[in-house]
Amino acid sequence: MDKSVHKLVDKRVGKFEDNSVDKQISHQSEVLPWLSMWSNYLTQAPFSQSAQAVSASHTLQQLIEASLQGDSCIETDSTQLEALGDLAVSSEIAAIQVAPCVYDQQGLALYRYWNLEQRLADQICRLKRQTTQAMDISSYQALLNDEYQQAALKMAMQQWLSIITGGPGTGKTYTLARIIAALNQMIPDIRIAMAAPTGKAAQRMQEALQNSFNDPKLLESGLVTDELRHQNTQTLHRLLGLGHQQVPRFHAKQPLPYDVIVVDEASMLDLNLATLLLEAVPDSCRIILLGDANQLASVDVGSVLADLQQVEALTENRVQLKNSRRFSDEAKIGQLARFIQAQQDQIEHHAVLPKLESEIVAPSSLQAIALSECMPDLIQLEYLPQQSDFEVEPYQQKLMYGFQGYVDALKAYLQSLEPEHEIERVIQSFDDYRILAAVRHGPVGIEQLNRFAELWLNQQLKQIAIGDWYVGRPVMMTYNDYQLGISNGDIGICFKHRSQSQQFEVFFPSLNKWIAAHRLPRNMQTAFALTIHKSQGSEFSHTAVVLDQAAEKLLSQELIYTAITRAKKVVTLLADPSALLQALTIRTVRRSGLVHKINLSGL
Repeated sequence: MDKSVHKLVDKRVGKFEDNSVDKQISHQSEVLPWLSMWSNYLTQAPFSQSAQAVSASHTLQQLIEASLQGDSCIETDSTQLEALGDLAVSSEIAAIQVAPCVYDQQGLALYRYWNLEQRLADQICRLKRQTTQAMDISSYQALLNDEYQQAALKMAMQQWLSIITGGPGTGKTYTLARIIAALNQMIPDIRIAMAAPTGKAAQRMQEALQNSFNDPKLLESGLVTDELRHQNTQTLHRLLGLGHQQVPRFHAKQPLPYDVIVVDEASMLDLNLATLLLEAVPDSCRIILLGDANQLASVDVGSVLADLQQVEALTENRVQLKNSRRFSDEAKIGQLARFIQAQQDQIEHHAVLPKLESEIVAPSSLQAIALSECMPDLIQLEYLPQQSDFEVEPYQQKLMYGFQGYVDALKAYLQSLEPEHEIERVIQSFDDYRILAAVRHGPVGIEQLNRFAELWLNQQLKQIAIGDWYVGRPVMMTYNDYQLGISNGDIGICFKHRSQSQQFEVFFPSLNKWIAAHRLPRNMQTAFALTIHKSQGSEFSHTAVVLDQAAEKLLSQELIYTAITRAKKVVTLLADPSALLQALTIRTVRRSGLVHKINLSGL
């Protein structure tokens, strides 16, 4: 098949790479007919000479549908390969000839994802094979008391690729700050980049790093410089210089100008972004990946962090932090996280919810929770009615309890003679609470919840929205806008314009940037409620997690684990019983060929 056909296939397939999980479900009825037409078209002459066009078309549809779920390949057999004919080639041939599909021992893949995995495997091997000079780190070991954190420090000094994983509160950023402080001391004029996949994750990374660099014990060591205290974080898209055409400014021929690159929330790395990143990492540059391997994988194709955890040759390149300081053995949220991680399939299916109710939280009616600094962590659970036509408003009303502090802060802002002094309190109050749902649509999907929250807030504040805008409207960017300088996932809050009181202005805390509301795109999402996927990299004092049967195709242990570990103090669960059971018992394992390709390299 010639390159023009490959470009057509790659372009059309690219249409299905969606950064919103909701669309994978809500647009499925639109996607499947298109897939059928596309695959039927591709299996006809002149693209294919196969006599088994119907069978070939079915296999192509199956392959695309799998990629929509994040799998890079599918199982295949000789009959399917024979039906595909010249639409599929072996991995050996694919190295010199482009075709829509490639097959190897791991299965059948679209050429794009096979190629990305091959390129990523090559970069992992390059980083692994580089040798480092021995460093004496004995004087820095006292910076850390935890044995796993000490092991992470030692690894980062000895390896060009370091993977540090751990659950919430295990000290990933705390450890990172000491690693960076030590490297900064040992390497003159060191150049450091800190990045995360989304704007919100980058903001959280910067806040956590600043707190860690201001730790008294670290300050007493004399290792923290002004440059470290003011170290900026950014999105990976900004780091790589990805513009509108998604062509990176930095790549293998023009590598990134850094000595250390740190990526937080690495579980969110998909195949494409991970490949672009590692190809841009120069020789003799350390790259440190931080993440929680139990969280959701990326929305797009691939589960890079989980795959790297399985490569035996990378044993020296990874450390898992195990001791949580946020959640003690008695802490309810920590207990729930461990309950989710446990293999619930080891007990009878019908016994899982009774076990949850007896060991972790008994169901009751949701209550308003007053947050305080020294409160013990708390979980509350209420079940949604199992009939489909239940009255949803009382449950939506209960989910508003958590926004009462936000309402109080906004009232103080509106009534103040110096409203600018109240802005920080408004921002903090909003970050105290968030509603997380699995999907966009449905009676308790984020669209309905955000619509209800808007009406409720404006009633509380006795104000009327002007168009889409009103004081207190939280909004989230859904794509990267390079002209405005805001990225997918950045969240802002609408206030009165600082100099024109009849206008509105939106402040983005992660960017410390004000933008006039009329300059923002009309498709900005209201963000009282977020999808669980969009919440990755965020942290709230109180998180409400809503699960209903509309999310059936997405529910998994990774989903609910990610949701509840966004909370520091309180988790509110509002769930359909069968949906909750499904979330507790289904583990998602993505099919991938990356581990196999790395192993083939002979590391």
